[in-house]
Amino acid sequence: MTPPERVQPPRVLTDDNLAKAREIIALYPHSKSAVLPLLHLVQDQEGWISDDAMREVAALLGLQPAQVLGTCSFYTMFKRDPVGRLVVSVCTNVSCYVNGGPELYDALQQRYSEDADVTVEEVECLAACDQAPVLQVNYEYHGPLTPEVAEDLVEDYKSGRLTPRTVSGSQG
Repeated sequence: MTPPERVQPPRVLTDDNLAKAREIIALYPHSKSAVLPLLHLVQDQEGWISDDAMREVAALLGLQPAQVLGTCSFYTMFKRDPVGRLVVSVCTNVSCYVNGGPELYDALQQRYSEDADVTVEEVECLAACDQAPVLQVNYEYHGPLTPEVAEDLVEDYKSGRLTPRTVSGSQG
């Protein structure tokens, strides 16, 4: 009995990013070591990592899609669902917790729960305890903040008065 033919996943990466992916893979003696950089590449392009993207990364690396999913689901920095143009990550770990992180998160979650441009998420630790409570907007650190100052900050990003270093969500 012959083994079933491997079906190629739908293409997600652009031609340029596919070429970058191959360059990244060539940097590693074991191709599976390129999982993280390839997931970053996909997320930079798409704003999130779809099942098709995970299948494409797996095919490029000679892995099973479940292996890529395992890596993708372990790290909170990888988004497995579409997100808004702005991703606001609010730390609620110990230093942030005692300095108002939960209140910051609650205020932003309430304010932006119906706003498709803004995704507010609670994260375990942003490793910036000296700025507690701290948040990131598209991975740009801000802190210490009050809920009011945080809302003004997000509005500055929404209006274009501040420009995030990275792009999230729809690239449309």
